Amino acid sequence: MTKNNNKPQTAEEAELVSSSPAIEKEQKKTEQTPPQSTTKTDASVDKKSRRLGTVAIIISILLSGGTFLASQQQTTQQQIKIAQLEQQLKAADSTFDAKLVTAEQRITDKADEIVRKATVLMQQQDKSIASLQLAIADVQGRRPNDWLLAEADYLVKMAGRKLWLEHDVVSATRLMENADQRISALNDPSLTPLRRAMANDIATLKAIPLIDRDGLVLKLNSLEQQINQLPLASAILPEANAIEKKEVSTNINDWQSNLMQSLDDFAGHFITYRVREGNVIPLLSPEQHFYLTENIKGKLLLASKALYREQSEVYATALESAKLWSSQYFQQDDPAVKSFMAQLDSLAKFKVDVRYPQKLKTQALLSDFISERLRRNVQSIGETQVKTESAKKALVPEKQASVENTTEGDKS
Repeated sequence: MTKNNNKPQTAEEAELVSSSPAIEKEQKKTEQTPPQSTTKTDASVDKKSRRLGTVAIIISILLSGGTFLASQQQTTQQQIKIAQLEQQLKAADSTFDAKLVTAEQRITDKADEIVRKATVLMQQQDKSIASLQLAIADVQGRRPNDWLLAEADYLVKMAGRKLWLEHDVVSATRLMENADQRISALNDPSLTPLRRAMANDIATLKAIPLIDRDGLVLKLNSLEQQINQLPLASAILPEANAIEKKEVSTNINDWQSNLMQSLDDFAGHFITYRVREGNVIPLLSPEQHFYLTENIKGKLLLASKALYREQSEVYATALESAKLWSSQYFQQDDPAVKSFMAQLDSLAKFKVDVRYPQKLKTQALLSDFISERLRRNVQSIGETQVKTESAKKALVPEKQASVENTTEGDKS
């Protein structure tokens, strides 16, 4: 406020200074004029100076008020701009924080993904290294006759598959014998327990009863084809009761009974009736005959399926049902029916179910022997790797010492 008040005062002083020559001229005039006029001029000069002072004061007041109002408007505008800038700064800070959080989250997600991929790659590399070590151990520790041991292992596994999946005892026995020949060709005393177990397995396989399933199925098929040619039995009637033949008496008093007897004998030449008591098996209709043959064929087919599945109870019941129906509805005096029944009896005597061994002792021993040999080879490879690493670590300090010596020599 003081500065604003000083500025108009300096302007007034300048005006007063500029008006000083006029005052000097008037003073000169007054000196030349007589003393009466000097008093008048002094009064007018005082009035003018007072007027000029008041005008200058008013002007200074107006100027100071204007400057004050302008400064107030500038301060308010500056405050508004400052508030706007503060709001913009806060918004920028919030957006920057949000962007920073999202960027950190992305960076952490990418870092986790990279770590996960790295762990997966490390695990895969570890697995591949382990498999390569086993392969190297297998190659390095393999002896010239190890291929015979591998062939024996393959033959034993094939024998187990033939036994448990196909129930082919003959093929399994031959495969075990071939494996025994491979192991005997090794001529290794350490394999004696293995050969002993193999001999026991071969003995158990040879003790299993052999069933010619294909032959039995062919016999059942031939019986099935004979069913349509078997003759059916006629109506079977029970035997008639024995009739006592009455003779005519010689007594005249029995003339009535004699007359009735003679009439019966005479009527017997035309009409005869007998009383039969019991169940009567009637003749079969063509439709019933078709059903009978198809049912017997179905039982024979069921017996063939039970033969391959080794279901002895199903096999026996199916043949028993076929035999029962054949004895009831076919003519038993016919030779074809007799041979059919005899073949059913012979087929029913076979035992279908066979008990196979749960496992082969040779397979476990052979796999253990091979894995033990591979484990020893892996251990030997691991020991050699440890030795080489220790040797490298021992060489590293020597290299460092030589490097330090060379650096000291260069400094000197």
